[in-house]
Amino acid sequence: MLKRVTTAACLVLVAVLTITACSPGRTASTNRILVVDKSFDLKTADPHRDLSATGAIVAKALYSTLMTFDGSDAATPVPSLATAYSTSEDATRFTFKLRHGVVFSDGSALTAADVVFSFERLVRLKSTASRLLAGVVASAPDAFTIVLESKVPNPALPFVLANPALAVVNATVAKNRGDDFLSNAAAGSGPYTLASFSAFSDVVLVANPRYWGQRPFYGRVVVRNMNAETQLTYIASATDQVALDLSPAEAGTLTRNQSVVIKAVASPEVVFLFANNNPQVSSVTPNKHFQNAVRYALDYDSMVQLMGAGAIQATGVTPSTLLGGLPPWTAPRQDIEKARTELAASGLKNPTVNLGFANDQVVSGLPLSALASMVRAELGAAGIVVSLTGSPTSAATGDYTAGGQQMGLWSVAGTSADPNTYMDFLPGRTLGLRAGWAAGSDPSLESLGIQAGTTADLATRSQLLQNVLGRLNADGPFFPILQPGRTIVATKDITTIDYNPTWSIDLAAVTG
Repeated sequence: MLKRVTTAACLVLVAVLTITACSPGRTASTNRILVVDKSFDLKTADPHRDLSATGAIVAKALYSTLMTFDGSDAATPVPSLATAYSTSEDATRFTFKLRHGVVFSDGSALTAADVVFSFERLVRLKSTASRLLAGVVASAPDAFTIVLESKVPNPALPFVLANPALAVVNATVAKNRGDDFLSNAAAGSGPYTLASFSAFSDVVLVANPRYWGQRPFYGRVVVRNMNAETQLTYIASATDQVALDLSPAEAGTLTRNQSVVIKAVASPEVVFLFANNNPQVSSVTPNKHFQNAVRYALDYDSMVQLMGAGAIQATGVTPSTLLGGLPPWTAPRQDIEKARTELAASGLKNPTVNLGFANDQVVSGLPLSALASMVRAELGAAGIVVSLTGSPTSAATGDYTAGGQQMGLWSVAGTSADPNTYMDFLPGRTLGLRAGWAAGSDPSLESLGIQAGTTADLATRSQLLQNVLGRLNADGPFFPILQPGRTIVATKDITTIDYNPTWSIDLAAVTG
């Protein structure tokens, strides 16, 4: 039995997009030029070979995907090239209906065959992006129907399909020109075409006159490779219009600059602390009363304030902006008296623990060592002696992945907007094992996690995910601290620019 998952809101959006396809709306002016400064981390223009932040910005502009997200929302995937989709009850088979009338930038029609070719190419290339479709097989029963079959229940698939790395490329061009052609060229149906590409200096885009959706406001976009220090200089003088890599502290120096606007939002990254559950690693940290003492001793508000603009307290190990994220009122609050009471109940006398972390890691412009020092002071106020044992990333990561840290301070960010990535905190999974939390440690929670990770219905799955996060907060050895801030600084003539964790900014949606 197939379950319809396109919501009423999605149907409304489909109707809007269908009208847009026939009536492109605003006309892109070739006289309008947008200059965006970004520290490049991409190596290729090929969307199927790249999972970098810069690559996502470029691929989003050049290509279309089956699914997308609306503006800054990352919790509800909506149709894009698809007009609707359905899924089997066990979330192993997904059927997508493809939009009619879409053409590539060369004028050739986009059909289901192009989608199947693109997904097969992505898997065949065995790049870092290939894992997004691991275990998924694509087929096309007809020119406007795509069927995706997964070896295992995969409710994350609609979320993953919004990633620009799953771009639909022109199969004919890609076949005729070979796999390397797309390394510095494009064959897409997105709002822009590629005028020039350099992984070292800049990427130049021009509006695609054959684009099926609403035409972009800017007829020409230049994305320039620039470090944060230089970005600050250029945006301060309004030489360029958008700076994407300023830390909250750097952006804060512009608060009195009347020519720019600072937009600060929470990133999808989560900074967390853990106490190892393995008694062979520590005789102190597995104690549940000790873990509760840690939970109540942390001064979350002060750490958020230290992190700077845009940062928020993490409500769970999953970012609050994703499906199933917990609301702010559920987050723990500091209560030193409760922390001391829990520590007394633990039976531990003057407990001393080592806190491991990467002492050369910087999160949103703030050294992780600064947060580690705060953790030491806050736990010390509750009676827990913390010895900071930070080391360079290579050494710290080795100890962390081996499950050898008594306590650890780390951060995590998912590869897609689907919350399944963050279920790795459960017992027996990757991050759970690093905290000494073996499979079988909490059978009911583990069962709940499996259910949340395999349920197709979004509303039901959201509630299951919240139940998992609530249990993790109450009983797990993890202590989510904060989501760092992400700042976008733009000149005042920019009227619309949204941040989405899947692709950072959608260049076609920027208006002035």
